[in-house]
Amino acid sequence: MRVAMYYNNKDVRIEEMPKPKIGPDELLIKTMACGICGSDVMEWYRIKKAPRVLGHEMSGEIVEIGKNVKDFKVGDRVFVSHHVPCNECRYCLNGHHTICRTLHTTNFDPGGFSEFIRVPKINVELGTFLLPDEMSFEEGTFIEPLGCVIRGRRRADLKKGNTVVVLGSGLSGLLHIQLARVLGAEKIIATDINEYRMKAAKKFGADEVINAKEDVSARVREVNEGRLADRVIVCTGAVSAIEQALKSVDGGGTILFFAPTDSGVEIPLPFNEFWMSQATLTTTYAAAPVDIEEAIEFIQSRKINVKDMITHRLSLEEIGKGFQLVAEANESIKVIVEPHR
Repeated sequence: MRVAMYYNNKDVRIEEMPKPKIGPDELLIKTMACGICGSDVMEWYRIKKAPRVLGHEMSGEIVEIGKNVKDFKVGDRVFVSHHVPCNECRYCLNGHHTICRTLHTTNFDPGGFSEFIRVPKINVELGTFLLPDEMSFEEGTFIEPLGCVIRGRRRADLKKGNTVVVLGSGLSGLLHIQLARVLGAEKIIATDINEYRMKAAKKFGADEVINAKEDVSARVREVNEGRLADRVIVCTGAVSAIEQALKSVDGGGTILFFAPTDSGVEIPLPFNEFWMSQATLTTTYAAAPVDIEEAIEFIQSRKINVKDMITHRLSLEEIGKGFQLVAEANESIKVIVEPHR
């Protein structure tokens, strides 16, 4: 079968690998669509494990089924979560599923940027979900990123009536904007330095859009009746955005750091100011099954508009172009690879 083998952001090669053979508790999936995630182009992180087949925002069709698998059948349309928790460790039992050591070691074989994937037993049992009939394979590629956003919302404790600032209007930022709108945020303010993405933020529900080159905290006060934000969601690893977040949160508010920085970056914290403000700083990582289930419901009900976020549909042979589009973060939002296109 054909796979896209990642060496670095500018070197993704189409290579041949044997089609995976499944065991009695496993599934073989024909990959129909797989999104290129922003984390796929975090070269400092990915290159350490290269060469490898990436791709985790996938949907497909079951073509082979192990003899012990009872809950699925050949022909089922599915989304498969690459990381799944054990549901038994102290982290899972306390609601911190995405800290679970099992979650950090599970994956499907070899990756979504391939014609077929093998789904191990634990992923079959805890990470395989049927796609609703009204959901396309393309829309299914949004399940994982929206699940991550939903988990972030839980961490930030976003509430109806909040003023929300979203720093960075790429794919995750736009999903946060839409989710905040669905959940009843009173005012949503978005930022970016890219005109294309600033327009997208407005299109997908932001009340106000600020150029991130401006004094963001001052502009937040200006458009929010003199007040800073109840919730600040940082969807970029840029140090300047993190510094803006620290200045943009109101007393008693929460900053959610949704995206990581480059490796080794340290951020100074004006500790006494935060001690006095009683603001909360929190982080989020990945999605748990409960988040995945909620993401499917939001997409199925069309409460979150994902279809209009798709800007590029590419064949496996065009994946190098796709990696460049996502890495450049210019005039693209959602780039989808269709291995059988």
